Amino acid sequence: MAAITAAMVGALRAKTDAPMMECKKALTEADGDMERAEEILRVKLGSKASKASSRITAEGVVASYISGNVGALVEVNCETDFVTKNDDFINLANTCAKLIAEHNPADIAALGALPLDGKTLEEVRAALVGKIGENMSFRRFARFDTTGKLTSYLHGTRIGVVVEFDGADEQVGKDVAMHIAAMKPVALSTEQVPADLIEKERSVASQKAAESGKPADIVEKMVEGSVQKFLKEVSLFNQPFVKNDKQTVEQMLKAANTAVKSFTMFVVGEGIEKKVDDFAAEVAAQVAAAKQA
Repeated sequence: MAAITAAMVGALRAKTDAPMMECKKALTEADGDMERAEEILRVKLGSKASKASSRITAEGVVASYISGNVGALVEVNCETDFVTKNDDFINLANTCAKLIAEHNPADIAALGALPLDGKTLEEVRAALVGKIGENMSFRRFARFDTTGKLTSYLHGTRIGVVVEFDGADEQVGKDVAMHIAAMKPVALSTEQVPADLIEKERSVASQKAAESGKPADIVEKMVEGSVQKFLKEVSLFNQPFVKNDKQTVEQMLKAANTAVKSFTMFVVGEGIEKKVDDFAAEVAAQVAAAKQA
């Protein structure tokens, strides 16, 4: 049996917003497996346990650049929210997006090697680290080159979306990009939702349905109903359009004679675990060290 520490309980609570004791019970049942414990909480507590699962912990900005049918989206990370408001840091991110669109680097290493004002982009980054006194990094980027149209939407500097589309009305593309930032679909259609996400949802739905005590055939229908509901909620075309929830995005696009080919969304810090400092433990350790000295 794995030892369940206060830090583990705190981390699970931060991800799920579930009560502290429920987190401890879930971790105990999962033998310390954080992902399994989160799933257990979802089964027991429903949506309350998942509402904070997308909470962003790392800092940084998302920047975009579009010129004609070529564009880029990039995430640049830093340590604190304070730096995200620094003009030099923001300029670095914007310059980075432009360089990606213009030079099409193969990866982060190639991005850092791109020339900028007689230096490489990596040298410019290192110099800014020295100036500000805080580490920063180029985390990820996407480049777009299409025969169609491109549009982007930035929600502040923390969420960025680029949409590839065909249609006469430019505003429709912008509306879709804004919708994506608000509703966060994971795919264009239900057929394109990743299989691992579907299986995870099916697992949770199966466990919840099993607890109902209903016959097996009814449980099977409950599970399938939950999965189908999930697919509609996370696929762009099936989502109610944010500017008119009487129609789906697909219906809106058809009425506007517009086709969305693809989209990319970056959310700052998505998937990054940020170190949480235990101030009380740190003070206690310093006191103990001082006594030993």
